[in-house]
Amino acid sequence: MFKGFYNLSSAMITHQNNLNVIANNMVNISTYGFKASRYTATTFDDVMYHRAGNKYQQPVEIGRQSYIRAASEIVVDHRQGVPEPTAIPLDFCIMGDGYFAIEAPDGNIAYTRTGNFSLDTEGYLWLQDIGRVLDREGAPIFLGTDKVVSDEDGTIRFETTGETMATLGVYAFEDTAALELNERGLFTGDGAALVEAPHVLGGYLERSNSDMVKQMTEMITFQRALQSAATVTKIYDQVMNRSTTEIGRM
Repeated sequence: MFKGFYNLSSAMITHQNNLNVIANNMVNISTYGFKASRYTATTFDDVMYHRAGNKYQQPVEIGRQSYIRAASEIVVDHRQGVPEPTAIPLDFCIMGDGYFAIEAPDGNIAYTRTGNFSLDTEGYLWLQDIGRVLDREGAPIFLGTDKVVSDEDGTIRFETTGETMATLGVYAFEDTAALELNERGLFTGDGAALVEAPHVLGGYLERSNSDMVKQMTEMITFQRALQSAATVTKIYDQVMNRSTTEIGRM
């Protein structure tokens, strides 16, 4: 009799989670190198089916009805964003697969498509407030000046003499789905492999791949679905209350 509440509450939770992900995509529409995300959910019985196995890891069916949905994962869209010219010598944009490697002060390495770099107080190329950029050998890149030019393979040269100063390290992953997005907007994961022939544009930045029109459309869709579920929940509650009252009188 009360099973409808499970469906309705599950719908509201799912739609709210979708709205949270969409809101983050919209907030970062102007963030260079940002990758949009998508929320996915599955039925609760599927989750339990895969977890309620025996010692031989052989799951068994636990029922044929499922009244709620469970969060599955947040999938990141790693597709290329549009390159935007900036004419700033320390801005870089990767064309195709790959990520810049950033070494945080604690020694941990993370990866990003954000290429709006600058120089720290010691002259190292760094991503502001995150860490130093690594070269092809995995070492921090020291420049000491922003009077530089770059080649399409990520080689950075001194502007006046053409002397090679460093080469940006571009690293790719066989399975980008295994990458995890941390709280600072960088990706972490194992299995980074050096891209032997990367294509890097100097004086460009990669725009967010989040589509504003698509995000707005999905936001309106999920907002209406959430409102509908909330309205039906109120009606359902009134029906249950009235039926209980009437039965009591009888």
